Amino acid sequence: MHRRVRAALITATGVLTLAGCSLAGGGSGETASEPTSPSGSAGEPGGTVVLATHESFHLPKKLVKEFEAESGYTLEVRAAGDAGTLATKLSLTADNPIADAAFGVDNTFASRPLGEGAFADFTPTTEPPAEYALADGGDQLVPVDSASVCVNVDSSWFDQEGLEPPKTLADLTDPAYADLFVTPGASTSSPGMAFFLATVAEYGDDWKDYWTDLLANGAKVVDGWEDAYYGDFTAGSDTGTRPIVVSYDSSPAFTVSGGKTTTAALLDTCFRQVEYAGVLAGADNPKGAEALVDWLLSDEVQSALPESMYVFPVMPGATIPSDWAEFAQQPSDPYTVDPAEISANREQWLTDWTDVVSR
Repeated sequence: MHRRVRAALITATGVLTLAGCSLAGGGSGETASEPTSPSGSAGEPGGTVVLATHESFHLPKKLVKEFEAESGYTLEVRAAGDAGTLATKLSLTADNPIADAAFGVDNTFASRPLGEGAFADFTPTTEPPAEYALADGGDQLVPVDSASVCVNVDSSWFDQEGLEPPKTLADLTDPAYADLFVTPGASTSSPGMAFFLATVAEYGDDWKDYWTDLLANGAKVVDGWEDAYYGDFTAGSDTGTRPIVVSYDSSPAFTVSGGKTTTAALLDTCFRQVEYAGVLAGADNPKGAEALVDWLLSDEVQSALPESMYVFPVMPGATIPSDWAEFAQQPSDPYTVDPAEISANREQWLTDWTDVVSR
């Protein structure tokens, strides 16, 4: 979504609690982060089903055990870095898949593994709403969750400084916000890529001029979301010096203290990410992979996503925490870029972006 990681996160007492990129699960309080032992040969009922995913994948261990008991499969999770790294690995191993199923490829990175034939056709037992489907690849990748990447601000910092926070992408180039903004890089992070795509959606072919102005105003570019949020963001680190960061629309729900959130997502800066799951072509255990993807769409898993991975479920029957309505507001009109346009231009965009950033 993140790295494909979701926001994170300060509890109601104000203490940072992200398991982010290693996100904490709910339920029993334990998370499924270690592979379990096989209980049979792959491809047979009672065998192992292997899930390739990003570092952010964590669900309550109780749910995993229920899946294993009901399906007869043993789940083995293999984390492959962030969403971009996962997409690259799936693309490079399309002829010799590293797992049976994959979860965590998002709409900013999906075109490459799809183009390499990494996924098999699959229709889930219960299909998610069509609004989340990929225009190209909808028969192979199944939407599981969504969240919008947005510029976030440390509201408390701005209150203390007596400075109005920015509201738009254009505001980030205003000298009033010089040296206050940090973002993960487009080439190294899925939220960084999503923020970059928001600038493409807003400025079109003039995006390079925008980035030149942004960097001239002291914007800092780091490798990953964690580096930005927990290293430089004032609300994420005691040593942070930048009160403006690229994060998620769900982030403010996890920065609540005394019944008020201490951060805010700027809803006019958001780019919507959707994460997908799919059965890998040539999987050793395709039936297990299908059962696994169906499980990810179950009410139990969908309802666990907000507090386990800080994302919004896509299935309408899922339960969302009551405080999200107040503190995790979603943009009404997020930026979008057609996946086909992303596919056609990604490599050149990233080459040009790297040239701008390295000047």
